[in-house]
Parts: sequence; C-alpha cells; structure tokens
Amino acid sequence: MIKQLVTGWKMDYKTSGVDIEAGRSFVDQIKNTVKSTHRPEVLGGYGGFNGMMRIPSGYENPVLVSGTDGVGTKIHVAELNATGNPSVMRGIGLDLVAMCVNDVITCGAKPLYFLDYICTSNIKVYGELVKNLVDGIAEGCNLSGCSLLGGETAEHPQRLAMVDPIRDTSGFCTGIVEESEIIDGRLIKPGDVVIGIESSGVHSNGFTLIRDMLFRHKIYLDDMPELLNPTIIYAPVVKNLLKEVPILGMAHITGGGIPENLPRCIPDTVTVSVDYDSWPIPKLFSKIMLAGEIPPEEMKNVFNLGIGYCVVVPEEAVKDTQDIISNHELRSWVIAETK
Repeated sequence: MIKQLVTGWKMDYKTSGVDIEAGRSFVDQIKNTVKSTHRPEVLGGYGGFNGMMRIPSGYENPVLVSGTDGVGTKIHVAELNATGNPSVMRGIGLDLVAMCVNDVITCGAKPLYFLDYICTSNIKVYGELVKNLVDGIAEGCNLSGCSLLGGETAEHPQRLAMVDPIRDTSGFCTGIVEESEIIDGRLIKPGDVVIGIESSGVHSNGFTLIRDMLFRHKIYLDDMPELLNPTIIYAPVVKNLLKEVPILGMAHITGGGIPENLPRCIPDTVTVSVDYDSWPIPKLFSKIMLAGEIPPEEMKNVFNLGIGYCVVVPEEAVKDTQDIISNHELRSWVIAETK
C-alpha cells in the first residue's frame, strides 16, 4: 500500500504531459477502423496485450516473411501542410504500409498482418492528425489484404514539445509464402528481362534532401504538391502476376534508387545495365534536380526516378506481364536485360 507521505500533491501524469484519458479515448476512436481490416484468421478482441492470427489454410510448408520500415523525413515535410489539412496524414499512413508491404512481397509472399508505432508530442492536441494517419494505415492494409493487428501510440511530451506533432512512425509487416514458391532471383539467367513499374512520384525516400532543398532555396511545398503523393502499394498487381507469369525476381525501388535495389534480386552469375532512356522520367524529378542543383548521378543514387518496383521475367513473358500491369492501371517499361 502506498502511504501518503506529503500533503498538497502537485504532480500527476497529465501535468507531466501524458493524458491517459485522452489516450483511452483515442484507442476507442480507432476501434472500428482497425477492425475493418481484420481477415477471418484474426483471433481475439480489440485492445488486448497482443494480436493473434491463424496461419491460413492451404499451405504445406508455410514460411513467414517479415519486414519493418518507416517513412523517414517525409512525415515532417507533410506536417508543413497538415496544420490546416489533417487529411495529409492519411497519405503518410498509406506510405507506411507501402514501405513495409512492398518489401515483403518481393519474395512472393502474401501480406498477412501489420503493426504500427506512432509517436506524438500530444495525443489530445494532435489527435486528428494521428487519427488520419491511422485511417491511411487501415486503407493501406485493406489494399494489401492484410490485417492491422495491433500497434502502439506513444506520447512523448517533454522531449518533443514544440518540435513535431508526430515525431516518428514505423511499421512492421508479416506475410506468408509456400517454401517451394519463394522467389529469390536464383533462376535469373542471361537474356531475362527487367520490367520497371511506374512510381507515383518520390514515394518515401530522399526527403531529407528534399526538406533541405525546400528550406535552403525557400521553395514552398505548394509549388511541388506532388511530393506528397502516397507510395503505390504493389501487392494487388504482384498477386496477379504471380498467378499468371513466371516471376524470377522482384525489387522494391527505395532509398538508393535503382542502382542499390535492383542488384539485390540479381544473382552474381549475371549482370544488368539499366537504360535510363527507356522510360519517361517524370517532370517532378527534373524540378527537384534544378531547384536543388543536384547532380544527375546523385539523383539516380537517391530517388526512384519514376520506377517504383521491378520484376524480372523470361523474354517470352514480357507481353503478358505488361498486359497484367496495365490492367491495374499502371504503366511499365522494359528497362534492362540480363547478361
């Protein structure tokens, strides 16, 4: 039993910056949003200590595949426009799911569930921003076919006050694949073809450079609103491709651009040289390069330059692959051949 040792108590958690009641209220607000993502395999209720999910039926030797990521500095660039437009954070929620899911599916896995972490300086003051962020996460989960199984919303008032409404956010995704159907690039041989699928813009990488460019050159975000276009979630198109064509390798084009990410799915026995003239690089990247006075090679090594995801297929499967991609209202180009 805690005994009263002094009189005139002056401190509590709320006066220190953490509002327990506001936190409980927020958890209740997002309850239906979270539950709207749940697959039939989800077990248990909402708000427990953990999330549980059955392994889906139909697998002989199921392999779980996990990935974790964040959206980096993009969340702070988005906050420049979020004060009068909280829905901007919905796009950041989509970004967060995309960054994790797009990594997990590169081996042929289907997303199962997602967990999030959100750190804010004040849940009561910035609750609408955080709610929009969770709405975007839920939307991304529904697009990906995975359940938002749980998460953590942390309030760090003294450390973060007067800095950022939402200091950081990160996600964790787990998918599943039959062991015999894992795609790891080992079957890629000379003569196979790399198809690049369009991005929606910068996606979620390179924003530390972009933020520096905006402030250093006094550029308003309104001059480049497409910077905040949400990252494309490629799970639906990849799911269809896996059913219809022989996919040999896949790469999610994130930080480091094509030079760093495409080789991650290419075996050492072959080489690949990307033709950067094989697709129309979006004007946004020219605007960034000119506004920031960024060298072309640096652009290649930082940004996706209009290609957000790559698939490697045999030459005879190119047409069918591009037809399926087109059916998902996405453009694609042959950007390289292996040698």
